[in-house]
Amino acid sequence: MSQKNWNAGIIRPVAVPPAGPFQDGAASGVWTLDQVSYWQKQGLWPVAGNTLQRALITRGNASKTIESINIPSTGNSSLFGDLAAVLYYNTACSSSIRGVFAGGTAPSTNAIQYFTIATLGNATDFGDLSTTTQELSACSNETRGVFGGGSNDATGKTNAIQYITIASAGNTSDFGDLWGALRGLAAFASSSRGVFGGGDIVNTKQNVINYITIASTGNSSDFGDLTQARRWISGTSNATRGIFAGGDNYGTLNTIDYITIASTGNATDFGDLAVATDNIGATASQTRGIFAGGWIINVIQYVTISSAGNATDFGDLTGTAFTSAACSNVHGGL
Repeated sequence: MSQKNWNAGIIRPVAVPPAGPFQDGAASGVWTLDQVSYWQKQGLWPVAGNTLQRALITRGNASKTIESINIPSTGNSSLFGDLAAVLYYNTACSSSIRGVFAGGTAPSTNAIQYFTIATLGNATDFGDLSTTTQELSACSNETRGVFGGGSNDATGKTNAIQYITIASAGNTSDFGDLWGALRGLAAFASSSRGVFGGGDIVNTKQNVINYITIASTGNSSDFGDLTQARRWISGTSNATRGIFAGGDNYGTLNTIDYITIASTGNATDFGDLAVATDNIGATASQTRGIFAGGWIINVIQYVTISSAGNATDFGDLTGTAFTSAACSNVHGGL
């Protein structure tokens, strides 16, 4: 009997091959041992504890759509679900279970929403930021999500750092302060440290990098400097290395810098984006850095974090982005 005619035993009338070797992969029905062996050899049989490395991405631009990609592969994004409302200039962080999106404008909001990353669906209300905020940044470990900076149409920019416990819905609590009132800055984390860099103070681009200890509270401390000052910059990391990408204003820079998170010091040149842009939705696995969308593009790009070099094309979003935010269940803070 050919593989294409296998019908997963007597329950399913039509064969449905497993989607991938992930614990939440579909393999319903009754299978013979030979059939299981066949799909295992193809690398497609679900394995307990093997989690789909999924990134969630917003693209703004009059869309409330959340899109997803499988980080180890390449290809175009797929529809995942919807935010409660159309947002741009928002931010995202995540645990291995939940993806959290906060703030933004269109209209301006203090709302925090979350998704269960393993399950397609729409956003659920989480709580509120302390103020209505857009152009903020976020980082996280498995326990805490931390939001820094941003701006408000009425009160201007802020230096506030706020945090949530990702597993427990609720409003943010005060963490401390950044080195200045900033918008358009980047953030990423290891399991212990959150790092913030770049941004805009009084319409002046910044090159400053600061860090916090996520498990405590307090003001940020000096880390070093970027290779060049820029705003509307994006950041992502694995557990060891943090990457700053793009930025400035209206997609004028293709610069990628990196730092070693556990140390302090200035950033080092990593390479270039394939497409220069700002306001990128940046996230990562322990292997790959993902840069999705940005300013009026639909391009998804990636780098291998351990190896300096230029970004490579990954695929496309379902539509053109205006500003993007992204998170994953396998980033450097987890």
